[in-house]
Amino acid sequence: MDLLQLRKKIDEIDDELIPLISKRMEISGQVAEYKNERGLPVLNEEREQQILDSVAEKCGDNGETIKTVFSSMMDASRALQHKIIGGGKEFKDMINTALSQGGILSQKDCRVACQGVEGAYSGVTAGKIFPDAKIRFFKQFEDVFEAINIGNADFGVIPVENSTSGSVHESYDLIIKYRFYVVGAYDLKIEHCLCAKPDTKYEDITDVYSHPQALSQCNNFLKNFDFTGINHTNTAAAAKYVSESGRNDIAVICSELAAKNYGLKVLKRNIQNNNNNTTRFIVISKNLVIDENAEKISLIFSVSHKTGALYRILGRFSMTGLNLTKLESRPIENSDFQYYFYVDVLGSVRDEKTLDLICALSDELPDFEFLGNFYEWRSENSLSK
Repeated sequence: MDLLQLRKKIDEIDDELIPLISKRMEISGQVAEYKNERGLPVLNEEREQQILDSVAEKCGDNGETIKTVFSSMMDASRALQHKIIGGGKEFKDMINTALSQGGILSQKDCRVACQGVEGAYSGVTAGKIFPDAKIRFFKQFEDVFEAINIGNADFGVIPVENSTSGSVHESYDLIIKYRFYVVGAYDLKIEHCLCAKPDTKYEDITDVYSHPQALSQCNNFLKNFDFTGINHTNTAAAAKYVSESGRNDIAVICSELAAKNYGLKVLKRNIQNNNNNTTRFIVISKNLVIDENAEKISLIFSVSHKTGALYRILGRFSMTGLNLTKLESRPIENSDFQYYFYVDVLGSVRDEKTLDLICALSDELPDFEFLGNFYEWRSENSLSK
């Protein structure tokens, strides 16, 4: 039997399967109506596991493979049942309220918290998003969250990811801890400079101070010149430290703006490994704000410690036509290798299917948090969008 004949047989089997699966979905809809009338939850994990175990037993060597097929059918059935029952009223009311209040660009006379000192990249980003805001700097990332928490700031701007050195894990840990809303994002092109006091000679430099992320983004340059990278809390704070130091054998990796602010001279520009070096900053707030053109959704959730649990959740996004752009796992404190998952997906809560999915996951998952739906600006894009 040749390939064409084999494919024809598969097509024939598919034609038999389609009406059966359609019938199963139809009955699943009737189950939803029954559950709705009696106030029963959509998810019945014990019932699903019994079915999957039975499938595995009946299918022998192909049991695990066919269990995956049945798992997908169950996920589709639950999605249908959630849609019929129409849960999540409280969540939908919250979304509608946020949509009616305007985006972050409409916020006037706001107070913005950033980590570092004047000249820090987070401050530069905050100035681009909130040109009329009062920007206040704090020493640590958590200080930014606390400023929002106690009402000393309306928004915070923090880095979460760099195109060269990856995720800023401290930021994600704090996002998970505080569960503030993500109401905006900005991708800032980062151009690092090697800077020093005016009387410092290039050949005398031994140590270079900067934030660990900046040192990582410029590690090729540091190796070529045999400089020792020294960690500091922030690039601009490092520039301030170098300018106030009595030493003439140290330098800093920072922005040209920071160098200017602290009276340093630029010895070499664009020393980063990647010429397209970009850092993603997010805007956090205690209040949910959703821009009209919001394009990205952030979520946090945990899953049961079972084989395929995460796979099945991620499949739900694919089933809804949503593209995941970020998946970050962070350990749950005081747990036995349990994790929170932070995800970014392209989508809008204005889309009914997307909103239904978020409501369904909120009902089903043991720990689920909607962090926001926001627009992500890029250095080359106008903020008037």
